[in-house]
Amino acid sequence: MSLSAVIIDDEQLARDELAYLLKTVDDVDVVAQGKNGVEAVNLIREHNPDLVFLDVQMPGLDGFGVIKKLLDKKITLPKIVFATAFDQYAVKAFEVNAVDYLLKPFDRKRVAQSVQRARAKKDPASSSSDKLETLVRMLESQQPQTSKILLKAGGRLFLVNQKDICHASIEDGVISVATGGPNGMEGQSNCRTLEELLDSLDPNLFWRAHRSYLVNINHIKEVVPWFKSSYQLRMDDKKQTEIPVSRAQTRRLRELFGL
Repeated sequence: MSLSAVIIDDEQLARDELAYLLKTVDDVDVVAQGKNGVEAVNLIREHNPDLVFLDVQMPGLDGFGVIKKLLDKKITLPKIVFATAFDQYAVKAFEVNAVDYLLKPFDRKRVAQSVQRARAKKDPASSSSDKLETLVRMLESQQPQTSKILLKAGGRLFLVNQKDICHASIEDGVISVATGGPNGMEGQSNCRTLEELLDSLDPNLFWRAHRSYLVNINHIKEVVPWFKSSYQLRMDDKKQTEIPVSRAQTRRLRELFGL
């Protein structure tokens, strides 16, 4: 029986290498490849693959974060093979009976063994989901929680508390972040998408008011009525930045503030 597979890795060479090795394994069809965790969630939902080779260390949403997102969104989990250059999580993966764990650089024989293990795995989907969820929660509990975000400004690197971030925006692939207050600063995030940045922020504080903007609801100074029943948000950064609220998010705005 042919297995459909998706490869997720932020390194192009690693994706190419794994795709090449999988071509030598009978009845494995690589249906898609992705370069980050956000793409992983979307591709898994779209293709519903039998097997996913998932990199653990990725900027923004990492491999275990992908599993958590799939569980949170009630998306059926495929069989997962974790892939990484480091083996620090390997024992944890096997403790909860993950399908397999590949170390980089990939080996042809080892990749074939992973596919064989995936074919032999008979656990029902619900059982696999329970075990992977246990793994994710276990790893989350062991990882130090950070409340700081790295920003680049004036050739320097600053660590900024999440609560001080006022808003973030993206233009031409560059994410700009401003902190609040009259002495606030502006800098650039090393995240590649607003989705990646949002995944590292407190969901109770930050809201995607528009496809190009994130705001900290505690730094909204004024809600300004706009044309055609829309709104803008005036923030408390030193520029008093005005941020549009998309039509899709207008209802959320009304819920937040009882408009």
